[in-house]
Amino acid sequence: MNLPPIHIEDMNIKLRLDELVLNVLYVKFGYFYHSMPRHRHSKGSYELHYIPSGRGHLIADGRHYQLTPGTLFMTGPDIEHEQIPDMNDPMAEYCIFFEIISGQTSSPHAQRSNHSEALLSQWLVEQPFWIGQDTEQMMSLFDMLAREASLQQIGFHAMITNILELIITRTLRHYHTDHFPSSHAPLKTLDDRRLVTIENSFLYEYHSITLQQLAKTIGLSTRQTERTVHKQYGMSFAAKKLRARMEAATQLLLTTDQTIRDVASAIGFSTAERFSRAFKQYFHMSPSVYRNEYQGKDEDKHEDTNKEEKLNER
Repeated sequence: MNLPPIHIEDMNIKLRLDELVLNVLYVKFGYFYHSMPRHRHSKGSYELHYIPSGRGHLIADGRHYQLTPGTLFMTGPDIEHEQIPDMNDPMAEYCIFFEIISGQTSSPHAQRSNHSEALLSQWLVEQPFWIGQDTEQMMSLFDMLAREASLQQIGFHAMITNILELIITRTLRHYHTDHFPSSHAPLKTLDDRRLVTIENSFLYEYHSITLQQLAKTIGLSTRQTERTVHKQYGMSFAAKKLRARMEAATQLLLTTDQTIRDVASAIGFSTAERFSRAFKQYFHMSPSVYRNEYQGKDEDKHEDTNKEEKLNER
């Protein structure tokens, strides 16, 4: 799929949405080859995201959503979110970053607003997060936007402004028909704070977190915490912790020159021998073999053969 790039950053663009004035800070296009770290926007700031191709995963305020072609979502103030691409099919994304400017509502355009337009601005302000599948043919609008931004023919600034207003309006229309489409429905097993705490524990404390520590942090018994983790991730606390450790280990093996002993220590194993035993049981190959295979120039050619040889040796 040939997707047109867009990069608008230094252009002064103000959009009207009923009584609101939206100041567009940038419009960008890109592919995700690495995870976007979790972050949240400041007061009055929003990002509109459109995924035209590729796949990945979104965590927004601790809730999990699949990102597929045609996914459209809005992240507003204080919505903590991160995007994790599927490296077998990296996501492409169009992103519009804008902020609401108050006290600038006296234009004739704003005065002509009707009840339906007032609802759009109300939905934007009152619902800082929305996700669903595009039903408004957004790609055609991004195609038009890319063309105007690239050619910059006479009247292009007005055209870009109009197209951006259409994109935001069409996005907000989705809010009314279905706030959380069933294909993206989150699992409502925890309040947001507990879910974020659990997610952070496996992301950043995998080397040392215990079930007892996590239970104390989120204010549940160890049995309740174990059930909650299993319901959320489909595995036990121990299995989830091991997965987090193994994922961290593969990153260190492939992106650093640390020794096996140093990697073992970094992810919380007391000895290199224990780490190597756990790693081989998990991936069916030793850490050294894994590093050599996946860093090697002939990785794709020899990967299946080498894996089969290692399995046969066990």
